Amino acid sequence: MIGRPRLVLASGSPRRLSLINQAGIEPDALRPAELDETPRKGELPRACATRLARAKAEAALASVSVDEELRGAFIIAADTVVAVGRRILPKAELLDEAQQCLRLLSGRNHRVYTGLCIVTPKESFRQRLVETRVRFKRLGEEDIEAYLASGEWRGKAGGYAIQGLAGSFVVKMVGSYTNVVGLPLYETVTLLGGEGYPIRFGWINAATVV
Repeated sequence: MIGRPRLVLASGSPRRLSLINQAGIEPDALRPAELDETPRKGELPRACATRLARAKAEAALASVSVDEELRGAFIIAADTVVAVGRRILPKAELLDEAQQCLRLLSGRNHRVYTGLCIVTPKESFRQRLVETRVRFKRLGEEDIEAYLASGEWRGKAGGYAIQGLAGSFVVKMVGSYTNVVGLPLYETVTLLGGEGYPIRFGWINAATVV
């Protein structure tokens, strides 16, 4: 697009793309990183989210640096971790994993951390860590079995997607909702704007189209 710097989202997540679109921003390209997201031995949730966000940003930067059309683009990378205390819950791929996550979260508080990393056209890195506290209701067997049958849990940190059916499990939330979905919009927009990205460019275009 003419009139603004290029922007790359270092993710293949439909949720993150939808969120950044919600802020009126349309990425010029998606550059998901193929990384081993396994937490290191003894690694705390906050450190894990921060490390993986930086690693995704670095991988995307390496990709765009050899692409003439994208070289010098802004890059947004993020990683979301769900934790109960110091324990990091997996991105559930198996039914048993999701079931264990839901049983652990039932009737308890947990925390969702998203590490956010912005790379500027000058290749400076800007990072934030966003935390949201969430409490689930006590889940009955019917709740768990029906949710597992829905398949929404697959590939989701902590075995649930708050923007879907699991939103009905939430008793209380303190902090950013978009953080739990996977990309804290306030912090993302603030970091981009602070580095000179024209956040409202898309807003004006949208208004013209309407």
